[in-house]
Amino acid sequence: MDVDTRLLRYFATVVEEGNLTRAAARLYLSQPALTKQIRRLEAQLGVDLFIRSRAGMTPTEAGEALAAHAGAVLTAWENALRVTRAATARAARALRVGFVASAANEHTQLIIADFARRRPGWRVQMRQTEWTDPTAGLATGDVDVALLRLPVPAQGDFDVEVLLTEPRWIALPAGHRLAGDDRIRFRDLYDEPFVATPAESGEWRDYWLATDEREGHPVRIGAVAHHPDEWLNAIAHGQGVSLTPEATARFYQRPDIVYRPVTGVSPSRIAVARPRTPRDDAVDAFVRSCRAVCADGSPAGGLTMDR
Repeated sequence: MDVDTRLLRYFATVVEEGNLTRAAARLYLSQPALTKQIRRLEAQLGVDLFIRSRAGMTPTEAGEALAAHAGAVLTAWENALRVTRAATARAARALRVGFVASAANEHTQLIIADFARRRPGWRVQMRQTEWTDPTAGLATGDVDVALLRLPVPAQGDFDVEVLLTEPRWIALPAGHRLAGDDRIRFRDLYDEPFVATPAESGEWRDYWLATDEREGHPVRIGAVAHHPDEWLNAIAHGQGVSLTPEATARFYQRPDIVYRPVTGVSPSRIAVARPRTPRDDAVDAFVRSCRAVCADGSPAGGLTMDR
């Protein structure tokens, strides 16, 4: 019997969430569509997988048995895809580099140029992801190496080397009451609504909301953004403010948004990250390029090495 791995992933998500509504939101599906897919899986297997009630979705005995093995099946399939895609990229002499937003700032093109000198005949494919995946495709095997903003989910699963640090600033609507200040204390923003990344981004979301630096003050979420354009529009429309790297003020200038230094929050760290295994010569060369280019931290913006 052949079962679509998507159906198995949908099933596993419903088990994890214990609720169709939450599972559908996590999978970016409507609830009716997810219900249809779960019933399709049950029809294929010829068993009921869930007991449905107002309290949620509880796995049946058959559902529990499938859930015990679903994770291993999905992991094995993801590993197979990862190895296959990596082999295809190597055959094409292409290095897949994931990144989120501004990658390594002004250093990015210098890193690519340095890599081209180290690996003649190779090309770099830059792949940007939405903020639902702060690992920029590294966790799913869609890229070979990534330029990331720390922290990221499951960071311990990767070899991570910090390249640069830069201050976190605050992005505000141009008409905001604090927009005229030269420097803003983070404590003066505790009660402001913030534009957040999606819940799936986990600790990365918490970091950009500075949840650990609020002295116990709760976060107000004014909007959720999945990518820079959505983020910029939410701020410009007054739905919230947002912490952001200093470099954003250079890369995303708009007349309806202002960026200001903010005190009371830790700096942002840019890192190069790679899978722990298997080792890859092309990835090694890219990491060496990152080190060489970022060694003095001299390009525009006053970036410094995190030593």
